[in-house]
Amino acid sequence: MINNQLYKSKYLTIFKRLGSHSVLALIVLIVIGGATRVMEAGLACPDWPLCYGSFLPFNHMNLRVFLEWFHRLDAFLVGILILFKFTLSIIWKNEIPNWLPKTYSILLFLVIVQGSFGALTVINLLDSYTVTGHLLIAFLLLITTISINQNLENDGIEKPLIWWRLLLFVPLLLTLMQSFIGVRLSSTWSAHICLSFNKQCLILNTHKLFAFPITFSILLIIATAIYRRSLLAENWKYLAALIFLLLSQIVLGVLSLKTNLNEPIFIIGHQLNASLFIAILTTLIFRNPFTKKGLNHSLNSQMVGINS
Repeated sequence: MINNQLYKSKYLTIFKRLGSHSVLALIVLIVIGGATRVMEAGLACPDWPLCYGSFLPFNHMNLRVFLEWFHRLDAFLVGILILFKFTLSIIWKNEIPNWLPKTYSILLFLVIVQGSFGALTVINLLDSYTVTGHLLIAFLLLITTISINQNLENDGIEKPLIWWRLLLFVPLLLTLMQSFIGVRLSSTWSAHICLSFNKQCLILNTHKLFAFPITFSILLIIATAIYRRSLLAENWKYLAALIFLLLSQIVLGVLSLKTNLNEPIFIIGHQLNASLFIAILTTLIFRNPFTKKGLNHSLNSQMVGINS
């Protein structure tokens, strides 16, 4: 029985490692996509899925072509990696949890949808809604991948803290909405029009206003964790990262506006921060809030309170 459990754990370890690589590749994909958009390189390759009819367009290579080509290459590699995980889950279905092949099938479907949106961005000449959908599907891929990784890790408690998950879901949803508005802002040139001519400022103002509820929701999470000290003790690294990313995101946003969106490094950093912010929130939602040791400590504290 013990040998059988060890045998199965080896399969799960493989999926955990592949999952970690997938998360990294997806974050790179989102950031490179943001850089491609900022550098106006979305149509640097006029055809799809090849670039100038070639897998590697040496004769047309420049910074913009490289960004679009590398973005497509990373997307292709992410797709292959997810297809590989799905195939392994089918082959090893008797050795892994029943939910894993089903969840990988959802992930594979999202990859197909993401590839379709990628093609449409070129065919529709960077239509704003298509570009926005392309990014949101990428975020859904990231969220789904992290949720799979965390569910593979979960073995410390039987039931999650539903209220804690709901509390964390609020800033995640707000950040996704903020990202949606941000892509609309850049893909419709609304920010440049607003800053240059003081027109069409609704999207930009809405984007800035969303920083307030996101900040409030994060501060509420931190205050709750401090009140429930066991939550703070077990999750302080993630919570500290959230505070750092929140502050740096605000700074990068202000710097982007102060420079009239003419410094790509600030905008790309803004996109990277958003990706990491979503990744950490998703991790906190789906991970066990307590390790076994932390859970025992929390239960003992509650028992002491009841007895007293």
